[in-house]
Amino acid sequence: MGTPDFAVPALNTLIEMQEVVGVVTQPDKRAGRGKKIHFSAVKKAALAANIPVYQPNSLRTEAAVTPLREWNADLIVAAAFGQILRPFLLQMLPLGCLNVHASLLPRWRGASPIQHAILAGDAESGVTLMQMDKGLDTGGMFVSEAIPLHEDETAVSLHDRLSALGAEMLRRHLPSIIEGRLQATPQDSRLSTYAPMISKEDGVLDWGETAMQIDRRIRAMTPWPSAFTRWDGKPLKILSAKPLAEQWNGEAGEVLHDKKRGITAVCTSSGILQLEKIQLAGKRAMEVTEFIRGRTTFIGTTLK
Repeated sequence: MGTPDFAVPALNTLIEMQEVVGVVTQPDKRAGRGKKIHFSAVKKAALAANIPVYQPNSLRTEAAVTPLREWNADLIVAAAFGQILRPFLLQMLPLGCLNVHASLLPRWRGASPIQHAILAGDAESGVTLMQMDKGLDTGGMFVSEAIPLHEDETAVSLHDRLSALGAEMLRRHLPSIIEGRLQATPQDSRLSTYAPMISKEDGVLDWGETAMQIDRRIRAMTPWPSAFTRWDGKPLKILSAKPLAEQWNGEAGEVLHDKKRGITAVCTSSGILQLEKIQLAGKRAMEVTEFIRGRTTFIGTTLK
């Protein structure tokens, strides 16, 4: 069970290791100007491997899981599936349901652990192979593996690293889980944190925060919804920037330029944010030096 790109390496690893009798993924969606039908990344991978695909709107009823019963599987492996599984489904298969979760549980239960790890300034993230139960990422943990976060880590780079790690962990640990040699241990719920689903509003920048906090938000919101502010009444995306500890004489959100050093930066509550690549609504992304070349009024204005 899985839907986005994150789950594809896990599926491909399972295909190499076991007999995958079926794949469950979210229904096809229409997107773009022509409202063309788009398959999920997992569906594409399953069809390429000639594996049957089931795409229910939900799995809340006994009738909805009939195809799963007919597959007569032993174990469900889930990765970023996008639906809550009911207890009757979790208990239906002999070995239950194993989830590949992109955090070091019990930290960051929920829909967006990757973005929240970056937002919080965590020093590390990782993957947990866990036994799913009726709660939200509350089941017992078979194994967790950590990786350090890089200073310039974005949601894209961390997504790709954790996706690969999850697949590799399945390769190394799934046989022991199936054979019962690796047992799940309970989580300490007192240490849990929650990562709610990201919305477009999460990309709004608050220049009253510190340069370091704003930098984290920019990296966490890459590629969607992107971090943005407003200039000249229009949305302005901040695609790439660098936090600097120095303090310039300006109000929060004010754009200033150091001609000698060639730095264009925005003042914050603590430190400055050196702009690197930005994009005005309806325009292409530009290096800030190119942007201000045609928009000299940008310097000295205040971003909202």
